[in-house]
Amino acid sequence: MIEVRKHGQRTMEAGRGGMKRTTFILIAAVFLAGAESGAQSFMTDVPGRVVTSLNGKWQYLVDIREAGYNTRAPFYKNLTPSSDGDLIEYKFTDQQTLDLPGDWNSQSERLDLYEGLVWYKRDFTYAVHPGRRLFLYFGAANSKAEVWLNGQPLGSHEGGFTPFQFEVTGKVQDGPNLLVVAVNDRRAADAIPALQYDWWNYGGLTGDVLLIEAPETFIDQARMGLVKGSLAEAEVSLELDGPAKAGKIVTVMVPELSFKRTVSTDAAGKAALRFTGRFRLWSPSDPHLYDVAFSTDEETLRDRVGFRSIEAKGERILLNGRPVFLRGICMHEEVPQRRSRANGEADARLLLGWAKELGCNFVRLAHYPYHESFPRLADEMGLLVWEEIPVYQRIDFENPKTLDVARNMLGELIRRDANRASVIIWSVGNETPIAPARTKFLMTLAEDARRADGTRLVSAALYFGDYKDSVVTIDDPLSAALDVVSVNEYIGWYYPWQGAPKDNRWKVVVAKPLLMTEFGGEAVYGNPGRADALNSWGEEYQAELYRRQLEMLTRIPSLCGTAPWILADFRSPVRSQLTFQNGWNRKGLISDRGQKKKAWGVMAEFYRQKAREEAGPGKVLK
Repeated sequence: MIEVRKHGQRTMEAGRGGMKRTTFILIAAVFLAGAESGAQSFMTDVPGRVVTSLNGKWQYLVDIREAGYNTRAPFYKNLTPSSDGDLIEYKFTDQQTLDLPGDWNSQSERLDLYEGLVWYKRDFTYAVHPGRRLFLYFGAANSKAEVWLNGQPLGSHEGGFTPFQFEVTGKVQDGPNLLVVAVNDRRAADAIPALQYDWWNYGGLTGDVLLIEAPETFIDQARMGLVKGSLAEAEVSLELDGPAKAGKIVTVMVPELSFKRTVSTDAAGKAALRFTGRFRLWSPSDPHLYDVAFSTDEETLRDRVGFRSIEAKGERILLNGRPVFLRGICMHEEVPQRRSRANGEADARLLLGWAKELGCNFVRLAHYPYHESFPRLADEMGLLVWEEIPVYQRIDFENPKTLDVARNMLGELIRRDANRASVIIWSVGNETPIAPARTKFLMTLAEDARRADGTRLVSAALYFGDYKDSVVTIDDPLSAALDVVSVNEYIGWYYPWQGAPKDNRWKVVVAKPLLMTEFGGEAVYGNPGRADALNSWGEEYQAELYRRQLEMLTRIPSLCGTAPWILADFRSPVRSQLTFQNGWNRKGLISDRGQKKKAWGVMAEFYRQKAREEAGPGKVLK
């Protein structure tokens, strides 16, 4: 085992694993009975902390029958033979590894369509520093994870896209250590998402795995942004963790504003302050970020923060007090050319770069939380962001456990990205059928979002609604709990046109901003088809559908933005039309090989015109 330092961080090269013994006695409860607890609330702004990366190659075992929990030789113990006659029927080996962060489906032909349990193992060495606390942090594990360190359980986490951590102070050994993680992405009726969804839900440790070192008392989270409704006053909130968290002096600095102030924490380790300034407001046309620092006598935590306001007033969305039209696109966290989950900054830059090239100022990150690099890069690139949790279509709305998972996932997402100026909308669901239990479920989530963060907007992508006599009526009771009414509609694809586009009218019962979060149709790149034949799967029809949609949508007085479905073709096992789909949803403006379809040009020209209108006469567009 070799310790390697890179760019001020430490990375660990994997060592060889031993052999293990199993019988086919399935006792998953062994873990749960021995676990100390579930995952703990994670510290925020991880990139600004002292971290040791455990990314890289991990050994793994595929456990289709979940045999690794057996009591005689559980996988997490990593037992080795005690004698020549000791039979071990499986083995972690360097000949079978997965790269982290990353999904398992794209890294092994055997795992291409696999859903189930995979065991990950990593040996690492660590030099323990006395007087320092240590935390094991996971950026994401899809979708259920159970963690053991040196054969002892740390806990578990459910929710495949958001971070979690465990304190391992005193548990990490000074020298060699064994880390084992069981990840299971098998679908369940009471899960989030549930049994049916229209994308490939890549399994595995898809986020960074890090050891975070902190002082005995450390800054657990620090938030900074404009006070709601103000362009000249900012607020800061801090929370410390540790034995000396009460009465701790924290210094807050924004050097560019020549701002420096100290504050003392209360008995719970919390502190807050407000200050005024002449802020250079963050916006898509000027995505200015300030370097900020939060310091105690033991540490300094740094971040880059933008100051901007977002509000919904009447039928308009206001960015920094001025109406903004959201020139958007939906996407999946997938690199289609690689057939894999996007992970890390390079992948985020590719996908968000496509959005910028299209002329977008807004992206909808559907239908689940993405890698933290997406909102961080959006901050830098000037893209407004919609973030969403996978409360997708028909989940178990009457199950309290399902609601608990959804609430926890939403809270983890908000906690992680509260300092990202780009994030303007928290979405609590997508295409959920109207019913009392569903509405109560989603209203609970909307209330949670506002309590956790009252400075952003709350929405959900609603079903199409009633369509009769060329009139679309949006009358979802959930609208009362939303700041923005967002609708997915597929006129011209799943629903035939009723009359000409110019004759279609929209009736939104509540007077709120209307955002069109999905529309479009499928086309195979290079297949021209016919502009008047939906079932030709041709580029001509898709492009004409976009023209007709824009002719209709631009006539809606309350329309505040569009986000067609979708940026790029994506994998979906429910798409079974072998000639044209073959396991892919082909609604992308870009093909699975990165080629732009004709509808791309239609949308790009519409956004160019919108940008010209927003800039005003004589203005030069950046």
